[in-house]
Amino acid sequence: MSTTHDTLSVASINLILFAVRQQGVDTEPLIQTVGIAPEQLRDPDGRVFIWQIQALWQEIVRVTGDPTIPLKLGELVNPVAAGVLAYVMMHSPTLGRALEKLCHYQDIACEGVATTGRLIGNQYILSLRITSTDIRYPDYTYNSELSVYLSAMRALTGVAITAKEIQFAYPRPIDIREHERVFTPAKLTFDAPQTAMILDASLLDLPILNASPTLSALFEKHANDLLDKLKTPSISSRVKTELVTIMKGEEPTLATVADRLAIGIRTLQLRLKEAGTSYQQLLDETRKELAVRHLREPNLSTTDISYLLGFAEPSVFFRSFKKWTGQTPGAFRMAS
Repeated sequence: MSTTHDTLSVASINLILFAVRQQGVDTEPLIQTVGIAPEQLRDPDGRVFIWQIQALWQEIVRVTGDPTIPLKLGELVNPVAAGVLAYVMMHSPTLGRALEKLCHYQDIACEGVATTGRLIGNQYILSLRITSTDIRYPDYTYNSELSVYLSAMRALTGVAITAKEIQFAYPRPIDIREHERVFTPAKLTFDAPQTAMILDASLLDLPILNASPTLSALFEKHANDLLDKLKTPSISSRVKTELVTIMKGEEPTLATVADRLAIGIRTLQLRLKEAGTSYQQLLDETRKELAVRHLREPNLSTTDISYLLGFAEPSVFFRSFKKWTGQTPGAFRMAS
């Protein structure tokens, strides 16, 4: 099983958790089950792994018994409160420019989906394509994004915008009543070659309510800074990438990682200290993240997982995991 470092914004996860709380669900156990710490959710520019949000969707559907919650997301939240990308769109002059910004800055919200827009005749086609192998439930991803996009366009313009057609690149569900309710009066097409929202091109000229050119420049600068950070991996993320690569059968040493990064040991330690972390902290974080993911795979024994995480003995893994989560690996697996 491979692990990527594709991420999405904390702002996006907080929107989802807010919506779930509206359904009367305690979200604290949900985030703990997928290995997200509450303090991670306090940084609006922070990032979490896409595989964690995929596991979170699975937990949300299990706890609520409602697989249509992703479709309702746009109705349950304020879609223009989804972090810096939403603020950039909010201060664009027209809907067309706002959608251009959405496509350009998509990775800030989620690195696992490519969003593109193109004008064909009198139609504007907003297409979504999954790019991350960590997205195991494409229907949840597509449904939530389309729901939020449609709701955001209405909120930004003050107009009850409707799509002409919605295409879904996944099989037709047995029950599509919620799809029909959310996207009415759009024509719905399943098993399509792409997921797309097709709009009347004239909608692109709609003005955005209360757009400010001054604030637009301010938020775009912040968005560009965030995008640059995503494209230029930090020293912490580079170390964690190396740890994932070499952590099998034995504990990766600082010297090994430094050598693979072509950085001196003392220099690496100094750079990590400047980044507010340490090699041991990154090793523990990486092991915890991988342990949570591995424990959700029923075909791996705890002994196998201990080996994959580079622990000398399973008992050391058990003690470490309980220190990280307050639970034994077995208890955590049962709860998941």
